Amino acid sequence: MPFLFEGLEVYKKAMQFLVSVYALNGLLRDRNIKDQLRRAAMSIPLNIAEGQGRMHGKEKRQYYNTARGSLLECVPLIQACWKLNYITNEKYNYLYDLANEIGKMTSGLIKSVKTGEIKRT
Repeated sequence: MPFLFEGLEVYKKAMQFLVSVYALNGLLRDRNIKDQLRRAAMSIPLNIAEGQGRMHGKEKRQYYNTARGSLLECVPLIQACWKLNYITNEKYNYLYDLANEIGKMTSGLIKSVKTGEIKRT
């Protein structure tokens, strides 16, 4: 892998989440929900990748916090899709559980940032 962020498990999960959101395209009837959910889901791996490329801890943390904020933005959108019967219980549970997992991992990533580089274990 030529880029360090590609090795991060949280990045891989964020990409899995993004692909799953894009797969919902045909199921979502509300264009506003569809567009907002896609933009927020796209923002998660983008900000993880950009944060990984930053040299200073403060900048890294800023991008990782933005990724986490975008993830949190996705949760009520997924809930709205479920409550509006745009997605099944199974799809909702899958996306919600994946979002929860990414949230925990992103929080861990944020906590791992010191004044310099992140810890690599």
